[in-house]
Amino acid sequence: MTSPEILLTQDDGVATLTLNRPDARNAWSEAMIPAMIQALDEAEADPQVRVVILTGAGKSFCAGGDLRAMRERSGMFEGDTVGLRQQYMRGLQQITRRMDFFEKPIIAAINGAAVGAGLDLALMCDIRVASDRAKLGSTFAAVGLIPGDGGAYLLTRTVGFARAVELILTARLVQGEEALSLNLVHEIVPPQDVLTRARGLADVIKAHPASAIKMAKAALYRCYNQDLETALQLTAAFQSITQHTDDHIEAVERMLQKITSRG
Repeated sequence: MTSPEILLTQDDGVATLTLNRPDARNAWSEAMIPAMIQALDEAEADPQVRVVILTGAGKSFCAGGDLRAMRERSGMFEGDTVGLRQQYMRGLQQITRRMDFFEKPIIAAINGAAVGAGLDLALMCDIRVASDRAKLGSTFAAVGLIPGDGGAYLLTRTVGFARAVELILTARLVQGEEALSLNLVHEIVPPQDVLTRARGLADVIKAHPASAIKMAKAALYRCYNQDLETALQLTAAFQSITQHTDDHIEAVERMLQKITSRG
């Protein structure tokens, strides 16, 4: 990965994807969108990568849209009504779509503010670990916009419809224990521990068979909005695949050896 605004590194099966515009609080730029998709493609294609950690450089996770570009109507905010619709669909929404079908687990290490499209990006991740000082909010209304990259859908799935209505219409910020109680994040930790804790979770996940983790993630997301019978049909198919993997056979053998050794 060569883009200066999106960094991708890999260490012992865990890839770290870093938004790298700290001077702009990691707000989205046009260049970041294709670079982000490329980074996700590379991480998914790399057989050595088992889990991805997504974080931001500097003091913010992601500030969403670039306010200067909004004011100047430049970049992703340039064009007439029809043109802007196309820009959203072919631009920022492509990240939403790519994340939705990303096979491997993604852990958001929310080191600082995650607002607007930055909160939505965090909600696209499977697990969210946040600094107890990080502020999170669906702040679109505060700048006269709506959640245009799937945020209304993602937020309702995360916190429930009634709470999502309140958060979107008030555009208020939450942090710490409130963010935890609302299920916006799974854990809160001191700022200096965010990446360490995210890495700890990644290590736990990557210790399990990769094929099972991929299939479990697919089952969770593809069954969520389905009726029970459809979910049962899907998971029967997924289970039949996992039962024919070497990962499964090796994991069963290890478990049997543990049981035998315990006597």
